[in-house]
This record gives sequence, C-alpha cells and structure tokens, in this order.
Amino acid sequence: MIRHDNETGAVTVSTNVYTDIAGTAAINCMSVKGMVARSVSDGVYHLLRRESMGKGVRVEFHEDNTISIDLHIMIGDGVNFNAVSESIIEEVRYMVHKCTGTEVRAVNVFIDSITIGK
Repeated sequence: MIRHDNETGAVTVSTNVYTDIAGTAAINCMSVKGMVARSVSDGVYHLLRRESMGKGVRVEFHEDNTISIDLHIMIGDGVNFNAVSESIIEEVRYMVHKCTGTEVRAVNVFIDSITIGK
C-alpha cells in the first residue's frame, strides 16, 4: 500500500486498487484477449474472468513510493508483440498515475498465451 499525505489528511491506496486499474487498462488495449494465470495443478495458463483479473497482475512497492507492475496477458494471433506491449505499458502507466497519483517505475508485460483463430 502507498499512503499519499496532503494538508487535509491522507489517502492510503491498497494493492487491489492498483491491480484493478492496471488489469482494466491492459485488457482495454487492442489485441489483448484478457489476463491469464497459471494453474498450479496442470501448469497451463487460463484466461481469467473480469472479476478475477487481479490474479494476472503483480504489484511491487518500492521505498521511494513508486511501484512496478507485472502483467500476464493473452493476445490474439497475428499481432506485433512489440507494438501491443508498448501500447499496454503506456496505457497502464498513464491510467495508474492518473487515478492514484502514484509514479510507476516499470510495467513488465508477459505474453503467456496466444489465441489462434477467432
């Protein structure tokens, strides 16, 4: 959690807020099919429902009140990985800073799965 103090009080932003904002920003990017998580039982990556997408996001807090975000995603086939990743990084960094005021040190995109076909 990160605490933001001002002259009228303080606001503490929890990890869930960051994961929800980052996950929503990522899945709204073109060619992103959704967030994924690896199943412990079979080792296969599974597409997460909207209400569980926080499982595909990991937030790390740093001493200088910045955060790093890891995103595990599924994308469609036939897309440029670099272009999609750059779009996600920019959108997530912008939305997290806009909504919380927190500086994002790094956004790491892990393309764990690709859909074939539709």
